[in-house]
Amino acid sequence: MSTFETTAKKPVNLSLSETLVQESRAYCGNLSAKVEEMLQAYVLAERQSRQQHREQALRAVTDWNALHDAAGSYADGHSTL
Repeated sequence: MSTFETTAKKPVNLSLSETLVQESRAYCGNLSAKVEEMLQAYVLAERQSRQQHREQALRAVTDWNALHDAAGSYADGHSTL
């Protein structure tokens, strides 16, 4: 997560439930820092999830291409071209 910590900070507007904000202040003194921490964790998890999905898709394509190279396509025997 260090890549996020070295970047400049920018003020943004968020719309949050007033009740949620009030209650959260009882648990953390710096709401901005807590939201940033949670957002960093979310972005990291999402990045990893998407990378795993890309790798899984690449493995599926590679396996399918290997199968096609070895056995051909069912449609090849029925083509009128």
